[in-house]
Formats: sequence, C-alpha cells, structure tokens
Amino acid sequence: MSEVNVRPVEGPGDLEAFIELPWRLYADSSNWVPPLRKDVKQLLSPEHPFWAKAERQLFLAERNGRVVGRIAAIMDRALIEYRRELAGAWGFFESENDADVARALFEAARVWCASKGLIFFRGPFNPSTNYEIGMLIQGFDLPPCIMMPYNPSYYPALVEDCGLVKEKDLFAFHFRRGHQVPQWALALSRRLRERGEVTIRHINKADLLSEIRLLAEIYQEAWGSNWGFVPMSQGEMEFMAKSLLPILDVDLGFFLYVGDEPAGVGLILPDMNPLLKRLNGKVGITGLFKFLRYKSEITGARALLFGVKPRFHQMGVPLVAMDYLLELQDKKQQYDHLEMSWNLEDNEAINGFLRECGGELYKTYRIYRRDC
Repeated sequence: MSEVNVRPVEGPGDLEAFIELPWRLYADSSNWVPPLRKDVKQLLSPEHPFWAKAERQLFLAERNGRVVGRIAAIMDRALIEYRRELAGAWGFFESENDADVARALFEAARVWCASKGLIFFRGPFNPSTNYEIGMLIQGFDLPPCIMMPYNPSYYPALVEDCGLVKEKDLFAFHFRRGHQVPQWALALSRRLRERGEVTIRHINKADLLSEIRLLAEIYQEAWGSNWGFVPMSQGEMEFMAKSLLPILDVDLGFFLYVGDEPAGVGLILPDMNPLLKRLNGKVGITGLFKFLRYKSEITGARALLFGVKPRFHQMGVPLVAMDYLLELQDKKQQYDHLEMSWNLEDNEAINGFLRECGGELYKTYRIYRRDC
C-alpha cells in the first residue's frame, strides 16, 4: 500500500476538498446529516468571530493523490486564558477506516500544537465547547440531533490506536411526550410558581441580541466552573443571534427569575436535521419549497442551553426549569421527542434527576486527549 501524505490546506481548492470529504465517506450512511456547506465554510473562515482569539491549521491526508482524511489543529487563546492551561485542540476529523491515515493526521496535529508551546491537545472540538464537540461512541443506530455530531462506529478505535485516551464522556438524554418530573418535585415547582417566588418569561425575539447577552451571562455563572467551559466573545454572541433567528421558536426559549434577578435559562431548538438531510448541504432555489413540503418531519427538539445559577440551586429553581421544559414539550404538539444534550458524565445530580424524570441515556460522546 502506498504511503500516506499529510499536507496543510492551502488555497480555495484544498479548502473545498476539506469540506467535501464527508459526502464521500458517509455516502452509504442513513444516519449522517449533511451540514450546509456554506455554514462549514463560514465557520472555518478566518473572518468567523471565533478565530479572533484562535488559530488553526487544516490538514489533508492523501494517498495516490486522493484525499482520504482531514483534521484541524487548533489553539484557542480564549480557552488558554480562561482555564489557564496550555491546551490545544483537534477537530473536524474525518478518515477512511485506515489506521495509517489516522496516525498521520494526529501526528501532524500534535506537531503543530507542540510548535505553539501547547503541552497537550484534546478533541474533537469543532472548534470549541460552544460548537459541536465529542466523538460518538454509543448510539450509532440513530441520527444526530441539531448541532450534535455523528461519526462512523470505527472512529473510536482509530483514535485510540493513535494513543489518545478518554478525558471526558458527554451524555445525551431522550424524552418522549408524557414524561414529567417526580411528584415531590412537581409539587415544589408548582408551589414556587403559584407564590410568584419563581417567574418565567419567554425570549423576546425582537431584541434577540440583548437576550443572547443575558443568556450568556446566566450560562457563564451556571457553567463557568465546569469542565471545558469557555465564555463566548461578543462577536460570537452576535453571530449566534443572527444564525439562530431563522429557526428560533420563541415559545421554546425562556428565562427564570427569582424576584427581579435572572436565575436560570433554557433554550430549546427545533431539530432541523430532517430538513438538512433533504437539503444535502445546499439551500439553493428549492430550499423554501423543501421546507414547506417537509416541515412536518421536524418533530423533535433539543435543549441546547439549560442552566441555573449555583446560588439558586437549593431554592428549587432547577426543578421549576425542568418542569417547565417538559410542560413546553406537552404544549407544543409538533414536537413529540426532546433531547437534552450534552451533559457531563460526572454531573451526577442532574443526570440522576433526568433519569428520575423518565429520560433515557441514549447516546454517549467522548473527548480524547494526548500529550504533545
């Protein structure tokens, strides 16, 4: 077998080859959901706000002049500053089922990260914890939910063969209509709401940028000390607001208040992946027609953001948030299932509570790391 050659992406042609590779690798996959090509290109562009404080090098692996794999090596200065660790990242990994290809790609990423003075690298981050992360290790028989990754079942073995080891697992829980919080939690939640001790309001779509800022503020306090958390920049928040606007169902976004103080947030997105599957990477002139024709296939939703500030945990606010989330699922009849993802494997309190509410742990994603 001929040698694998790994080289940096240079120029528009290489970038196109980098973006296009998954369409060939997943040609026979019934569960892979093609992203919009323009979105991938935009995310990889140096003009995307994430890269204002980050660097990356994209690599292609070739054999006999044919692209057989890809990877990105990433240095996120926002993460280094916030978490005070000299950590690099790898992401956007795709490969044929070939150990030589994977080893060559990870070696290129390792060398690049080491050249930046980083002492280890982890992933997959595409490109950080505020975007798609994790490698699917359980749940291959089901398609992914919106903004969650999918990969072939042979990927974990490829990665582990390259010397990468588990750092953290991430859980996805599945709920079908009819689940509710346990009776004791339901009684406390309703009491808090009836007395006005905890109030709820929907996101104001007309002032979405301010709402995204408030969301980010609550989420940072709720998750700031958790593994992998990095605050989004102002530019990233504005970009998020713009990108979410077309699909946002305002009934599925809410803030919780204790008195006048914002205490928690929930943001649920309609699972647009069935439509993305139909679009196959391009909106085109038929995009609106396909949306109108196939929107009935959008029957799921994903709890993208769900957090309560720590000082309100003992007041029952998380119970109110969960009760209201499942109440929303019952009211919005077009959504018959809900995914809550991702949750840290060692967040035993919330994972146990989700199970008690009837949630099924149905997918697991893994973050791998290796020293540089």
